[in-house]
Amino acid sequence: MSLFTLSPRVLAVAAMTLLPMAAVAAEEIDLSPEQPGRIRVEKVQAAIDLLPPDYPWVTPGKLTVAAVPNRLPLAVYATDTKTPVGNEPDIAQLIADSLGLELELVAVAWADWPLGVESGKYDAAIHNITVTEERKEKFDFSTYRNDLLGFYVAKDSKITQIDDRTDIAGLNGAVSSGTNQEEILLRWIDENKAEGLPDTTVSYFDDEVVQDLALESGRIDFYLGPNATSAFKASKDGKIRLVGTLPGGFPNQADIGVVTRKDTGLAPAITAALNAQIQNGTYARVLARWGLDSEAIPESRTNPPGLAKK
Repeated sequence: MSLFTLSPRVLAVAAMTLLPMAAVAAEEIDLSPEQPGRIRVEKVQAAIDLLPPDYPWVTPGKLTVAAVPNRLPLAVYATDTKTPVGNEPDIAQLIADSLGLELELVAVAWADWPLGVESGKYDAAIHNITVTEERKEKFDFSTYRNDLLGFYVAKDSKITQIDDRTDIAGLNGAVSSGTNQEEILLRWIDENKAEGLPDTTVSYFDDEVVQDLALESGRIDFYLGPNATSAFKASKDGKIRLVGTLPGGFPNQADIGVVTRKDTGLAPAITAALNAQIQNGTYARVLARWGLDSEAIPESRTNPPGLAKK
C-alpha cells in the first residue's frame, strides 16, 4: 500500500477550480428553502390508522425530524443558511404528507441525533442511518434505501465493471481512511496477494476536490465510497460513472432507515407510509430527483436484521 501524493501545482489548480465547480452546482441544483420541485403526496389513511393514539408528539400536528445538513445529495443548508434541503428532507416530507402531518425539519450535527430521538426532542431522525443491531437496542427503524458502496471510474475509463476482488488487481484505487470500505478494499488486496495476483495501490486524499480531479483525470483508476454521494455527482456532471456496487455491510446486506424512539409504535405507521409511496411510484421519483435510483428498495421493513455488533 502506498500513499498517493500530488504536486503543489496540481493542488493549487484543484483549489482554484473549487469555486467554479460550486457555482455550476448552485446553478443546476435548487437550493432554495421553498423547494418548489419537492414532490408532495396525499394522506395515506391506512398509515394514519397505525399511528399510536397516545404518541407524545414534539409538536401536535407536526412530524419533527432531525436532519444533518452536511453533504449532497443527502442534505445541505438551503440558501437561507438554515433550512435543510436534499434527498433526506424529501423523504421526510413524503412521510409527513402520508401521515397527514406538517413537516418540521430541525438541523442537527450527526452526533446529536441519537440523544435527541431517545429523549423525545425529535420524533424521528432521517439521515443515511444504517440499521445495526446495536442501534436497534434503543431505536426502531423503517427502511427506505439500500446502504451501498460504489466503485466509480472516469467517464472515459476502459474499466467496464468491478464485480469482485480480482477486478481490482493491478489498479490504483482511492478510499477514505478508517472506513468500512477501506477495510473491505484492504482485505481484498491481501486475498489477491495470497493468490499471486498483481498488487493494488491504495491512494488517500484529505481533499474531496483533489480526489475528484485525480479520478476524472485518470491519475487513479477507481474510487470506492458511499454510493449516494458519487451517484449524485455522476448524475449532475457526467464526469464519472458507476462500474460496481457492494452492500455497505459487505458481505452482508445493509439498510438505511428512518429512526424513531424504541417501542413508541411510530415505526409501523412510517413503514406503511413508505410502502404506499413505493407501490404508487412516488418514492422512486423522490430518489431519482437526487440520482439515487440504484439504492431503491422494493419494500420498507420495520426493524430488519441489522449489521452485527463489532
